[in-house]
Amino acid sequence: MSMASHVESLKRKHQKLESEIVETARYPGIDHVEIAALKREKLRVKDEIERHSASIH
Repeated sequence: MSMASHVESLKRKHQKLESEIVETARYPGIDHVEIAALKREKLRVKDEIERHSASIH
């Protein structure tokens, strides 16, 4: 897998996590721990995207 395709995969994962966060927050009695975990994972993926993007350019 090339670095560019890896970054694209990470971007898709980042967007999927955003969708999961929004969907989870819609329901009454939301699980704040689950949302916090999703946000941490989303941030980790974002950091990885930035790190790999820098190496491409």
